[in-house]
Amino acid sequence: MEFTTDILSVFDKQWALLTAGKEDSFNTMTISWGGLGTLWGKPVATVYVRTSRYTHDFMDANDYFTVSFYPGEYRQILGVLGKKSGRDMDKMKDSGLAPVKAGESMSFKEAEVTLVCKKLYRQQLEVANMPEAVAKAMYDGIAPHDMYIGEIVDIIR
Repeated sequence: MEFTTDILSVFDKQWALLTAGKEDSFNTMTISWGGLGTLWGKPVATVYVRTSRYTHDFMDANDYFTVSFYPGEYRQILGVLGKKSGRDMDKMKDSGLAPVKAGESMSFKEAEVTLVCKKLYRQQLEVANMPEAVAKAMYDGIAPHDMYIGEIVDIIR
């Protein structure tokens, strides 16, 4: 497996879709926080999902998830998928993206690259362990994030 990217901007500037679930029931959301690296001798992707997000339920219920990256012309669609909940809209129908099976999870035909990840670890971020300014800015009365680390088991182009 080989994947070359600017790891310091691929999430923050390009954004990605995080998708969890199976063909008959899955959800996706736009993410701008994440990381790529190595843990326990395995290539990994780390993503963060607020506990209040609909996708959080799918992340907890499934052993696999995908992180997929898109060309610039999909930026507007990614913006909508990051603001609207799958509880309130049919993201697949309304986005115009074409869902495809990706390993044990789902992705979209339009993706330039999809990382198929097997969940290795999950932990809620502890506000008490953050700098006070970060805790106040990001979590003052707002649901916390859970951190998920997944082993990258396949890269689909």
